[in-house]
Amino acid sequence: MAYALITGAAKGIGRALAEELASRGYQLILADRDKEQLEATTARLIRDYEIVVRAITLDLSDRNAAEYIYRQTTYYHPHLQIVINNAGYGLNGDFEKLGLEQQLNIIDVNVKAQLRIAHWFLPVLKARPSAYLLNVGSTTSYQSVPYLSIYAASKAFVLSFTRSLRQELKGSPVSVSCLSPGSTDTDFVNRAGMQLHTRKIADRFNMSPQRVARIAVRGLFKKRAEIIPGFINQLNAVLPKFFPKTVTERIAANIYRPRVSPDPAPVSTPVLTSP
Repeated sequence: MAYALITGAAKGIGRALAEELASRGYQLILADRDKEQLEATTARLIRDYEIVVRAITLDLSDRNAAEYIYRQTTYYHPHLQIVINNAGYGLNGDFEKLGLEQQLNIIDVNVKAQLRIAHWFLPVLKARPSAYLLNVGSTTSYQSVPYLSIYAASKAFVLSFTRSLRQELKGSPVSVSCLSPGSTDTDFVNRAGMQLHTRKIADRFNMSPQRVARIAVRGLFKKRAEIIPGFINQLNAVLPKFFPKTVTERIAANIYRPRVSPDPAPVSTPVLTSP
């Protein structure tokens, strides 16, 4: 009986990853700050797949969150084979106008929480004959993104950290991969506060969380270093290498720059960059 731990699992890509692994017979440990959504996801997975699901409600920005998850799951450690660092979010706006504490919190979730969970759980994974660590980055990992600067920088960190750690663990039982999704139909844009013009661009390219999850899990088991779902997203990751940085940064700024007149927020919108 093998288990997988997934953070940010209540909805979006995290929930889709949980469903994909459940369909493959994995038991699950799910962590998220949204208690209501997490309970609904847990109930659905138990009903649909008849598996064991351990749900943990907590805020990953808390410096003790990773240790808490570790202490609460010691019973499952002999069976833990997969750890997925999916929790993350961003804020769209001018750096100087967004609250400093809000932006530091992005680093707490997107960077520090990933490091802490990896540090606590690597000894557990290394005790298995084979195991997997998946850190979720973004297509923004591959370039600077004005007006989404802290999020993009945090995801660049994730990609660099993951590749470095992968090299360190060569020869060990643990395969380390980075998932870099692009436009995905999740709630990310709402939490990020993106305006209608940005959402409309995202709508042209968005993928479903389910498709992203299927590609992610396939890539994970193939032990790929980087998993970029979708041809357009793969282009977005490669093309910045062939253009001056000022060009790609200017294009990104035009997409993400907040407009003077606020746009009416639609009821349901896709995401341009994934958590």
